[in-house]
Amino acid sequence: MSSGPVWIVLFIAGLCEVGWAVGMKYTEGFSRLWPSVWTVLGMVASVLLLSWSLKSLPLGTAYAVWTGIGAVGTAILGIYLFEESREVARLLCIGLIVAGIVGLKVLTPDA
Repeated sequence: MSSGPVWIVLFIAGLCEVGWAVGMKYTEGFSRLWPSVWTVLGMVASVLLLSWSLKSLPLGTAYAVWTGIGAVGTAILGIYLFEESREVARLLCIGLIVAGIVGLKVLTPDA
């Protein structure tokens, strides 16, 4: 597979991770049915898409990018949905994660 589609799949896997991580907040300890169902579906989709991307990408790169997308997306949504801290130092740290994700993409040979 060419590198473009596998990176898109990995990006979608990361977005699914953001979805289930944020979704857990709405499950209230998995005590609410529909938020719990959507959260579990997001978990399954995220892991399946990650595993599919591992057919072409190195494990360390794919896992780091997947968790990085999840961490950045969850932190950003935490700021907007749950009024979490917007301190400059926190935003700079999120930016460093983004830089790491971009660096791994740029430095990873074509899949």
